[in-house]
Amino acid sequence: MMETISMLAEATAETAKFAATNGSFTLGVAGAGAGLGIGLIGFGAAQAVGRNPGAFGNILVISIIGMALAEAIAIYAFIVALGGR
Repeated sequence: MMETISMLAEATAETAKFAATNGSFTLGVAGAGAGLGIGLIGFGAAQAVGRNPGAFGNILVISIIGMALAEAIAIYAFIVALGGR
């Protein structure tokens, strides 16, 4: 019986290590994805304004909304990563 309890305690400790690693991995992937998304939105907005400077205001509003949505994904991942600890 004591052997089973000690095995469960060791398994719990190993699971905690994996949970921390999983949270860090989640944050890394989400941060990279959000950075890539924001960069692509900025790139597209710069190209659009270069082609049609008169539409600057509309493009700015749409790109800010898109960047906010991309950043929200990183915030969701942060919350999920902290929930595993």
